[in-house]
Amino acid sequence: MAVLVHQVARPDGWPAADQFSYVEVPTPEPGPGEALVENLYLSVDPYMREEMDERALGVPMEGRSVGRVVESRDPALPVGELVFHRQGWRSHAVVASGGVRVLRESPGVSLSAYLSLLGGTGLSAYVGLTRVARLQPGETVFISAAAGGVGSAAGQIARLLGAGRVIGSTGSAAKAEHLIEDLGFDAALDYRAGDLAAQLAAAAPEGVDVYLDNVGGDHLEAAIGAMRDRGRIAWCGAVAQYNTLTPPPAPRNLFDIVGKSLRLEGFLVRDHAHLQSELEDFLIPHIHSGHVVPDETVVAGLPNMVDAFLSMLRGGNTGKTIVKVTP
Repeated sequence: MAVLVHQVARPDGWPAADQFSYVEVPTPEPGPGEALVENLYLSVDPYMREEMDERALGVPMEGRSVGRVVESRDPALPVGELVFHRQGWRSHAVVASGGVRVLRESPGVSLSAYLSLLGGTGLSAYVGLTRVARLQPGETVFISAAAGGVGSAAGQIARLLGAGRVIGSTGSAAKAEHLIEDLGFDAALDYRAGDLAAQLAAAAPEGVDVYLDNVGGDHLEAAIGAMRDRGRIAWCGAVAQYNTLTPPPAPRNLFDIVGKSLRLEGFLVRDHAHLQSELEDFLIPHIHSGHVVPDETVVAGLPNMVDAFLSMLRGGNTGKTIVKVTP
């Protein structure tokens, strides 16, 4: 039997467990040109909260997944092949070669890393820093939601790219300590401690050159206030507004973008899939050497998928949240 996790109702603000249902169905069989994949790891991401407002009910949500081919009627996908695909929130998926990416396994690299540092979160961080913000050696970087999946990857990648100072914001003193002690950030701000703008000004007295925004709202306002002239802002996400019916107000200092000649650019990682091999070539040697680590919260068992998702939205994770399908 296969297990699907269906969304059965829409949230009004924060989502709840009763808006999902676990459904057992016969294990699907692949047709001509298809393969059956047994999912091993499933990605849990903040953007999925927005998907809940838009996707059809009574079906699994879309999500990044890593699995192995267990049955195949496609010569391009032999049994045993490790693949990445986007049919998450389920134990098994029928795929075609045009809808998957065959993964190149590397000794010493965990399979879960293909959903964290080597997955969409790592690629988001890499694109934001290298293609959008064009980080230069010696520059000061500020990263919001720095203890999450994208943020924890971005801090480590910024260091590899030669950033002079890496600053992150997060939601607790314990997470701030984790950023500094375990991930190599130079400074970490607990935004719940109050006056984020003052904290950032103290951590970056000479200003910020690059801001990778995963939050929006007050974080974007604080970053604009701290940016040096001709700084760059790469806007990746806006978790501050995902679970509220009233989005936070626009930054009150938005016009400073003009006065400081700043550049603010939003981006979607799906438009940069062609950089996946470049990301792997860049990061895998550093994973082997230990200079970067996949920062992950791995939850065991598909029956805990919903709990993992709800906990992630409340900040219960450190790094990237991943569900290991089989305990």
